[in-house]
Parts: sequence; structure tokens; C-alpha cells
Amino acid sequence: MDLKNLTTFIHVAELNSFSKAALALGYSQSTVSFQIRQLETELNAQLFERIHHTVALTEKGREVLNYAHRIRRMTMELTETMEGQQDLKGHIRLAMADSLCDSLFDSSFPDFCRQHPGLTLKIIAAGTGEMFRLMNHNEADAILTLDSHIYDREYVIFREETVKMHFIASAFSPLAKRPSLSVAELLSWPFLLTEKGMSYRRLLDEGLAERSLEVTPVLEMGSARLICSLIGEGAGISFLPDYVTEQDVQAGAIVRLNVRDFEVEIWKQLLYHRDKWVSPQLEAVLEYCAKREFLLKTSLS
Repeated sequence: MDLKNLTTFIHVAELNSFSKAALALGYSQSTVSFQIRQLETELNAQLFERIHHTVALTEKGREVLNYAHRIRRMTMELTETMEGQQDLKGHIRLAMADSLCDSLFDSSFPDFCRQHPGLTLKIIAAGTGEMFRLMNHNEADAILTLDSHIYDREYVIFREETVKMHFIASAFSPLAKRPSLSVAELLSWPFLLTEKGMSYRRLLDEGLAERSLEVTPVLEMGSARLICSLIGEGAGISFLPDYVTEQDVQAGAIVRLNVRDFEVEIWKQLLYHRDKWVSPQLEAVLEYCAKREFLLKTSLS
């Protein structure tokens, strides 16, 4: 079996396109088509459904893809062993919620860089819908979401956990002295929120809409950390994940409000497409993200 044909097959499967695979590999489209036909003939199986210029794996194709990934991994391991090369080299693209960057790229990141000097990482800040578009078009190797729970057989969940959310106010705000509040009582206060339609902001708006309520913020911005700082200075109130506000809560600058009639379930999920080959480079990045984003509390305790 020709390994070049397997490599071409993996590219077509990940990109869902013969033409994109040809461009990525530097081949003509006819060469890609010929290699796939060779592989299908050798395996006596149809690997792709070709309908109106769209390409999708058949069930047999998915089975072959699993084997192709394993063969590719073993080939790379053999090459690296024979060359005596231990360092991972490559480029990984990670799409993620902007507010997760602070916890992901803390003082531990230089250690990761020193461990993998040949590995480069591109972060793409995006909303959840855009993240999945990027992953589905193989423009992102993995995604780190902060949204409602997502489950789909097309994606592999590498790690996941729930994230607590609270309304917050300055420690000097009159609201800080209230033992209990209703969400309707909060709406007369100035809100500082992340952009409309973005992850937990969207879920906040949806939760309010279910109660026939609506909030008009006095400020919208992408930086959750900056919003948190402004709240601590008495600029208003907000609705943020606990991991964003923890430092200021511990410092006594802000308080989390006890809102008795409003609860939103947020999930942090690290995912990749089921057809994606998890290379050693991607696996290293996934493990780093899992350690920082999901094991952070235990590693710091």
C-alpha cells in the first residue's frame, strides 16, 4: 500500500474536498483523484460519497481513516526514532473564547515553549459558531469553547467541565450588602458586558428573554478581565465566569451576588473533529490546554 495515497486520503477526509487537498499537498486535482481511486481499488471499497461537488466519508471510509491515522502516527514515530529526533515540530491552530486566554497563557507557557521549541501555536479568538465553522473546514485543529453543552458524534470531546457564573458588583456597592436579589432588581443598574451573541453573554440574554426581561449595557467589550477591573472600581455590575472574577473576589474588590431566580449552565469544552488526525504536535497542545484549563484548580491547590 502506497503511503502517499494514505496521506492524500487523510487530507481529502479532513478538508472534505479534492481540490483543497490538492492545493495543500501541491498536487493537481487529477493526481489526487487518481490516488483515491487507486486506494479504493486496492481496498475494494468506496471511501467517499461524491454528490454535487461535495465530498463526505462513507462508513467504510471512516473505518479506513482510523487505520490511516494510526499508520501515519507510526510512520512519524519510526522516522523520528531513526533520525534521533525527539523535539516536536509543527504548527497548531486553536480557536477559543477570548476570555479563556488569560488562564491558558500564564507563567507556565514559557515552560511549554522550552519543552517544545519547534512547535508554534496560533490562537484564533472567535464565537462558538465561528469556532465550529473553522474546525469543520480544517482551519482550526481544535477548539476551546465556553458555552452551553455541545454533543455531536462529529466531534471528540477531549476534556469538559461546567463553569460557575455569577452577577458581580463592587464590594462597596449597596448591592453587596443584600443577602438575596431577584434578577429583575438588577436591571435598573448599569451593566458592563461582553459582546452580544458571544458565549455566556448570549446565554444571559436568552435567560432574561425567557423571563420577558432585557438588559441594555452601558458598555460592551471583549475583555472580561477589563470589565472585572471596572466593576471593582464601581462602574456598575456584570455577569462573568467565576474563574475570571476569582482574583478580584479574593482581593476583596468585588463580590458575587446571590441572585435567587437566575441560573445559567455554562460548559468549558475542548474538542476536535472526529476525522482529524491527532498528531503528536496536536496531542501536546491538547494536553497543555487540559492541564491549564481543566486541572488548574487542583494544580494550584
